[in-house]
Amino acid sequence: MESMKILVVDDEAPVREMLRKGLSELGRFTVEPAQNGLEAIEKIEKDVFDLVLTDLKMPEMDGIELLRTIKVTRPEIMVILMTAYGSIETAVEAMKIGANDYITKPIDFNELLIHITRAQKESLLLKENRLLRMEVRKKFEFENIIGKSKKMQEVFSLIEKVAPSNSTVVIYGGSGTGKELVAKAIHYHSPRADRPFIPFNCGAIPETLVESELFGHTKGAFTGAIQAKRGLFEEANGGTLFLDEISTILPSVQVKLLRVLQEKEVMKVGSTERTRIDVRMIAATNEDLEVSVKNGKFREDLFYRLHVFPIFLPDLNDRKEDIPLLAYHFLDLYNKENQKQIKAIQKEAMNILLEYHWPGNVRELENAIERAVIMADEDYLTPKDFPKNMREGIWEIVRKGAKDRKSLDEIKAEYITEILKETGGNKKIAAEILKVNPRTLYRFEKKSEPKP
Repeated sequence: MESMKILVVDDEAPVREMLRKGLSELGRFTVEPAQNGLEAIEKIEKDVFDLVLTDLKMPEMDGIELLRTIKVTRPEIMVILMTAYGSIETAVEAMKIGANDYITKPIDFNELLIHITRAQKESLLLKENRLLRMEVRKKFEFENIIGKSKKMQEVFSLIEKVAPSNSTVVIYGGSGTGKELVAKAIHYHSPRADRPFIPFNCGAIPETLVESELFGHTKGAFTGAIQAKRGLFEEANGGTLFLDEISTILPSVQVKLLRVLQEKEVMKVGSTERTRIDVRMIAATNEDLEVSVKNGKFREDLFYRLHVFPIFLPDLNDRKEDIPLLAYHFLDLYNKENQKQIKAIQKEAMNILLEYHWPGNVRELENAIERAVIMADEDYLTPKDFPKNMREGIWEIVRKGAKDRKSLDEIKAEYITEILKETGGNKKIAAEILKVNPRTLYRFEKKSEPKP
């Protein structure tokens, strides 16, 4: 079980020291002491704790008041009350307002460990439930990543090989190719499948906040840091952290990422304390990181730390044989979602999908099918159900092709000219080769002469 940070609150110094020393020596806990409720509140505002072990009766602010404050400001913190035998009734009442457990004094250390372990399990369960609410977790089987093309089969093979390991993975691919889907497939087929999968888009928030999001911060670390915050690396502990658009991160954050990969520990913004973590990192980018290294935008040492197992996702344009399979997959999906029963995609409509260039890749195809299902008035999808720009794209290809191709007369003229060159201008021999009357060649030459 992962380590816990515990705040011990008691107005009696010998009790505080006994608990701090005893729990710290076990090596499983980081312990901070506080002599009363007010000091405890100050420490909770500045740092992140998993458990508060507090005496019930204390001067200035007692355990009940401290409990109420914690449950309002930091409800995720576990609270265990320590109480004298005569105050058990009060402790039971305290559990009704949010205390997780209580233990009577004098403290039996082995009994205390049982209570702490119970609280630790409850904390982990609550954390997992929060993550499940944040993301309606699906079972990401390989078949949910659709593709029968050779390029996609190669991707499936790589996922299968790398998933059981702890290796760092970099997924390369254009926008909409399914990089996060691949990252989830790796996670949910790994030994970490029952632990958190935390996705984070490095390019989606201001650059100055990326460091705080990833590593957390202490209270007052910067303007707006009104309370301590746990970073995503700590939230993902035991699981996987997926960093999309990793090429966008600042050099200062790149240095910290390198430290995490090398030393397996993080340090909050505004803190000097390091926290051990066990996190698998999967990164993704739509840029060539090697080029970014050459341009001085990305650290070479971080590149080699990340680039242990690269996976390259093809654009949809490069695997068009997968389009019918994907289109019918999304048709089934949005039939259910919109309570429709569209049976097929008309041949002319499928031709539009096959000819379109798909700059937004699979995501754009999914959006197009979703729109078409909503638009459809019949029990099959037709060209009119798709956006105008997609329909016009087909005719633009036809028009462009017709414009660039030579006419039959132009092709014939080029061939006659070539034969005349080969025969040294001898019209009789050329006429025999072409199986035409020599007079035809005289007329051709006269017609081809430039006008005065």
